[in-house]
Amino acid sequence: MPKLWAGVDIGKEHHHCVVVDAQGERLLSRRVANDEPALLELIVDVLALSDDVLWAVDINHGGAALLIGLLLGHDQPMVYLTGLAVHQASAAYRGQGKTDAKDAFVIADQARMRKDLGVLRPGDAIAIDLRILVRRRTDLVNDRTRQINRLREQLLEIFPALERALALTNKGPVLLLTGCQTPAAIRRSGAKRIETWLKNRRVKNAGAVAHAAVEGAKAQHTVLPGEQLAAGMVARLAKGVLALEDEIAELDAPHRGPVSRHPHAEVIRSLPGMGAMLGATFIAATGGDMDAFGTPDRLAAFAGLAPVPRDSGRVSGNMRRPRRYHRGLLRAFYLSAMASLRTCPTSRAYYQRKRDEGKGHKQAVLSLARRSANVLWAMLRDGTAYRTAPQLPAAA
Repeated sequence: MPKLWAGVDIGKEHHHCVVVDAQGERLLSRRVANDEPALLELIVDVLALSDDVLWAVDINHGGAALLIGLLLGHDQPMVYLTGLAVHQASAAYRGQGKTDAKDAFVIADQARMRKDLGVLRPGDAIAIDLRILVRRRTDLVNDRTRQINRLREQLLEIFPALERALALTNKGPVLLLTGCQTPAAIRRSGAKRIETWLKNRRVKNAGAVAHAAVEGAKAQHTVLPGEQLAAGMVARLAKGVLALEDEIAELDAPHRGPVSRHPHAEVIRSLPGMGAMLGATFIAATGGDMDAFGTPDRLAAFAGLAPVPRDSGRVSGNMRRPRRYHRGLLRAFYLSAMASLRTCPTSRAYYQRKRDEGKGHKQAVLSLARRSANVLWAMLRDGTAYRTAPQLPAAA
C-alpha cells in the first residue's frame, strides 16, 4: 500500500497537485506549469516526501501527456479517474465551490480510498501511433459527413431532382457536381458527354450516374433565384468532400503498416470481420494488451457490450447500456460482427439462433459482437489465431 497519494488536476497551461497521507491530510498543494522543468521539480519535491507515492490524474491524454511521460521515466505508478467520477465525488466533500486545488484534493483522496482503480498504461509505441491515426481519421470522416449534409441542403435549394437521383456518399456523383450543378448545364452537356467526362476520371458506373443526372435535369426547367451563386457553392462543397476523401485514403495506407508490426496483429486480424481499420481501432483503444482488463467481461464493459442493471424498488431486470464506454471500440466490434455474417458460417449460425429467440436484427448483432469480444480476449490470452470449428458430417 502506498504511503502518499498525489492527485493532479490536469489543465492546458497549468496543473494543480495535492499530496495527501494515509489520514487524508494535505502535505503539499501546488500549482505547476505544464512545462518539463516545472514538472520535474514537482516530481522531485513529491518524492522527497516519500519514495512510495501513487499518482492519480483525471485526464490520460492531451495536456497530461508530458506529465505522464515524465512519471513513466521515473517509474512512478499512476491511476486514472474520469472527470465524471471526480465531479460526482466532489459533492461529498465540504464546500460548494469548485477550484483546481479542491479537484486535485478529491482526486488524491479518491485514489487513497478506492481500491478498484486500474493502473494507467499508456500503451506501446505502435498503439500510440495507431491512436493518433485513428483519432484523426475519425475527425475526417465526421467532417466528410457534415460536408455531404451541407452539400445536400445546398443542392436541394436549386435542384431537388438531382439531390434525389444521386448517391452523394459515392465519389462519382460528388465528382460530377464539381463540373455541372444546374439543370440547364446538365441538359447542355448530355448523357454521352457526361459519361465520357466521368470515365476519364475513372468513375465506376459512369453511365448510370450520367443517365440519372440527365433524367433529373429533364424534370426541372425552372430557374430558381440565386441559382448561379448556389451552383458555385455546390461546386466548392463537392471539392471539399473530395479533398477529405483523399486525406482519408492517405491515412488508411499507414494503418496497415503499424497494425502489421504489432505483436498481436496476426491474432487480432484472424477474428472474422476484423479488418485492418477495425484492428487498428481495437489496438488504439486497448493497446492490444488484455492484462489491463483481466476478464472478458471487463473488455465487454469497456466496449459498451455488457449491459448494467438500473433497478430501483420493485423494478428489476432493467438492463441498460453503461453510461461510460469506448464508443470507437463498440463501433469496431459491431462492424466486425456485421462483416463476419458474410464470411463466417459460425457467426451466421449464432446470429440466426438469436433471431430465432425473438431478438431483432440490432440486438442479434450486438449479441454476436459480445461473443466476438469474449473470443478475441481468449485468443489474445492464449496467443492463438481464430480457427473455425470443424463441421460434423451429416447423419446417414
